[in-house]
This record gives sequence, C-alpha cells and structure tokens, in this order.
Amino acid sequence: SGFSDDNSKWLAPAKAKKIPSKGNNVELCSDGEVEEGSWEMEEEEDGSIDEMVDDYGASSSEEEELLPIEKAALKQKPDRGGTSEDDSEEEEEAAAKEEASGQKTGQKDEESPDLQLNLDIDEQFKLPTNEQIEREDILFICDPPDLHIIHQRIKGNMEVLQDFGTKREEGRTRQEYLALLRRDMAAYYSYSDFLLLKLMDIFPLPELINFLEANEVPRPVTIRTNTLKTRRRDLAQALINRGVNLDPLGKWSKTGLVIYDSSVPIGATPEYLAGHYMLQGASSLLPVMALAPQENERILDMCCAPGGKTSYIAQLMKNTGMILANDSNAERLRSVVGNLHRLGVTNAVVSNCDGRQFPKVRSCLLWGVLGGFDRVLLDAPCSGTGVISKDPAVKTNKDEKDVLRCAHLQKELILSAIDSCNAASETGGYIVYCTCSIMVEENEWVVDYALKKRNVRLVATGLDFGKEGFTRFKDRRFHPSLKSTRRFYPHTHNMDGFFIAKFKKFSNAIPQTQKEPAVKAAAPSAVPDTVVEPQPKKKKLEGSKAGQEQKPPQPTLKKRHSLQAQRRPLKA
Repeated sequence: SGFSDDNSKWLAPAKAKKIPSKGNNVELCSDGEVEEGSWEMEEEEDGSIDEMVDDYGASSSEEEELLPIEKAALKQKPDRGGTSEDDSEEEEEAAAKEEASGQKTGQKDEESPDLQLNLDIDEQFKLPTNEQIEREDILFICDPPDLHIIHQRIKGNMEVLQDFGTKREEGRTRQEYLALLRRDMAAYYSYSDFLLLKLMDIFPLPELINFLEANEVPRPVTIRTNTLKTRRRDLAQALINRGVNLDPLGKWSKTGLVIYDSSVPIGATPEYLAGHYMLQGASSLLPVMALAPQENERILDMCCAPGGKTSYIAQLMKNTGMILANDSNAERLRSVVGNLHRLGVTNAVVSNCDGRQFPKVRSCLLWGVLGGFDRVLLDAPCSGTGVISKDPAVKTNKDEKDVLRCAHLQKELILSAIDSCNAASETGGYIVYCTCSIMVEENEWVVDYALKKRNVRLVATGLDFGKEGFTRFKDRRFHPSLKSTRRFYPHTHNMDGFFIAKFKKFSNAIPQTQKEPAVKAAAPSAVPDTVVEPQPKKKKLEGSKAGQEQKPPQPTLKKRHSLQAQRRPLKA
C-alpha cells in the first residue's frame, strides 16, 4: 500500500527484547553462557519479524546485501504460526486508515480555495482607528510593545505607500499613513519623532528602512597601516601569524585593512604598541585622501583629536613640512600626543586654541612668519547622526536646537578655516570640510554659506565613490557646484555616515559685502555724536550757490568734551 505518515513506524530502529523460543528453556551454565534459547527481535503490529537496522538506518533484510552465512541463519529460524492472520488484519486496518485520510484530504482540498481567499483578505493592510491607537498607547505604558506586530504593520504600510493609488483605503490620506509609519518606526527602532522626520526628508522610504537597519549593526573594524614604520603586506602577515582574520579594505585604500575576527585583542598587540597601525574607521580615511597633502607643505588640522587624521597626513608627507594639530579640548589632546609619539610622527606641533579665534592667532604669529597654511582640514563638531551604530544615544537625545547650534558653530569654524588658508600658495590653497553627520543643515547648508561669504569655489574631492550632495532640499536651493561634494552612508558603503566638501581659495581678500556691515556697526560706537551725511546731498549743497562752499557743521573734539563736562554735573 506504500508508505505514508500513518505507517511510518518502519523508520524507527527496532528494539531488542529477550523472548524465549517455544518449547525451549533458557538456562545459564556455570560460566554464565546461554545454553538454549535465543535472542529474538520483538514483532511489530503487522506481525512481521523486525529487520536488523544499523546505526544509520540501513536495513539488512535485502538478500542481495547479506552474506551467505547470514542467509543460512535466516532460513534456520523457526516459522511462527498466526503471523499471516495478523498481517492481513493489519493490512485491512491500514487500508481503512488510508481511506479515511483520503476523505480528509479531499475535504481540505475543497476548503482550500476559501482559506486562500481569507488569507488574501487578511493580508490587505488597514489603518487602525484612533481608538485602537489610544488603546495601544495605554498598553505601551504598562507592557512593552509587541515588536513582531509592529514590524508586520511597517511592512504592510510600506507596501501601501509604494502603490498608494491602488492599495489605499477610501477616505484615508497619505499623511495618515506616514504618521502611522513614523509612529511605528519610532517604537520599533527607538528613535525620536524629530529625528525620524529629518530622516524621512532625506531618504526615500525603502532606503530609510535600510538606513535604520544598518544602524543596528556595528561597522567592520578597520585599521590603517603606518607606512612610516612598516608596509601593509608585512603588517598583514604579522597579524595573520597571530591569529587575525583580515583582508584589504578596498581598491580605493592602499593602507587600510578590515578585521573580521581575532584571537588576540587587536588594540594590544606588539605591532599596535610599536606603532605599526592605527585603529581608525574607514570613513575617517576619506577626508585626508581628499585633502591630498604634499611634502614640505604647511598643514592645519583645526579639530585634530584623537589624532588619526593628523598621523595619516604626516605619513603621506613622509614626516616633512609642518602640521599644526589644534583642538579646543585640552583633555582630548592627551590622546593626540600619545598617538603621535607611538606612530613616530615628528613634524607635528600640537596647540590648544579655539578654532574660531585662529585667524587672529594666525595674523599675529603665523601669517608674518610662515605665510599662512597651504592646506586646512576641518573635521567640524557635529550632531553625530552618521555614527548611530557607535552611539545609539543619538537616536533620542538630539533635537532641533542641537542641530542649529552645531550648524552655527560650523559656519564660524569654516570661515575661520578659509581665512587661515593662503590662496597664493604654489601647491595648495585647499580647504577640506567634513562631518560625521548626514543632516543637510550641517553639511550643504554650511558649504553654501561659505561660498557666499568668502572667495572660494568647490572642486572635485578625488574620491571615485560616494553619493552627490544635495543641490535642492525641500524649499531650499543650493549652489549647483554642490554636486561635487560627497555623501557616504552605512547602508550603501558599509561605513559610518560622512560628508566631505573640498574648497579652492582663489583670493585672500574678504568680499566687500562682509566689510560694509562691520563699518556701519562700528561708526556709531566710535563717534557717537557725529552725523554722517550721504555724498549726493553734499554735492547738492556745493552746487546750490556758486562761489560759496557750504559744509555741514561738524562738532570738534573740544566742543564734544565741553558738552560732556556740562552733562556730568547734571547726572551727578
């Protein structure tokens, strides 16, 4: 009748049971051996003798696979009576069971269209009512939300939004679907409503889900070879001998290595302590590559801590020229000094100054002595929305004020960096601005501001990959040259979120639009009692009467002091 689930007991291995043969008694000799009788296998329900089954489930009943001595042993077994009747009864029962199971399957086949239709109906996504949402909010206070249900609702909502015209409910607007999607993503991924709104403006919805998922996974551990002391090939071989599984970072980097796993702490190997490599993220290599420092140049790293980019600049310059490593935080400069000593950097000077005041320091000390800097690197402080995988607290502790505060600081720093660069440099005149944020307010907005306030233009970064920067964002329109800036995302490039822009300074002069407000603001405070009349009115007075010069009255210093002396007793 064939095998089915009902008679699948043949799959189970047979169990041995001691059954004395008919007419024979089992007795033990003095040495403990069995005189008569035999060990026989217990019978199954169908009455047939169980087959010998080995450990792998292979049956030995087939005579083709038996040895001749085994075949003779099987023939000598005594035949038992009544087995044929038991076999026939078991076959009848099995046939009855198969008929019953066939009837059941026929009923299931008849019911399957209705069940499939019900499943199709249930798969259609429907927006919950306001009462259901309020009930969920109350339950969320007492118990944690069911993440599986929320995830399924996010998937259904995404499918409707991608084909909104055909799959939406009647009377429901797109804003209602987006509001529910934002609420569910905030609960599932633990983001603030403000940050999700910003991210939904930057990414399309399918890409937004990929970005949020990528932030839940840590980025690969990468190291940078210090070519001042070793070569990447020799370093890789030394680490492999210590049980480190690694690969080259990519074709775009000649010094990077990615670490998959290691049997030793990667930050405490003898090679690390000897300064052969630096633990550094892949995205942190890109700004230095865009800066492209040359030998014997003067470089300013305005925000240098913890020193990874500074040491990379030094190794590209082969310890020639001069690097001014500055940071406003004195505590973080300790790590900079330690890393520079460990890596063997000898052309760096460490300073602790406010980057916004650097043009004043430059004008007093460096401009007259050094002639300004050939290249400037500004890794500006930011909100950290590109490194959420390293700092998950960014999901909830950032708001609009934090982003605008960072943007204001970045605008001040970028103007200071541009003023510190020398446009007359023979090999340089370049400024690289970068952040570990993906916010438009901290990236394109700041770059567009610098283009309007200083004599600079954007040039190509020299990086072959990365997405172009925004030239328009919501109601804002930026300079078309912002296409040359580059954005890097964790879900597309498997590195921290980063933004890079490269400027070329073509004039040291500050545009006149910057000087006029300063003069107007300083005039009333410097000479409060004078009245400055426009030039056309003066010409009209001069030409009103021929041969007579009429000038507006101007108070002298003596009159001014006498007036102040008269006012003092009155005030007293």
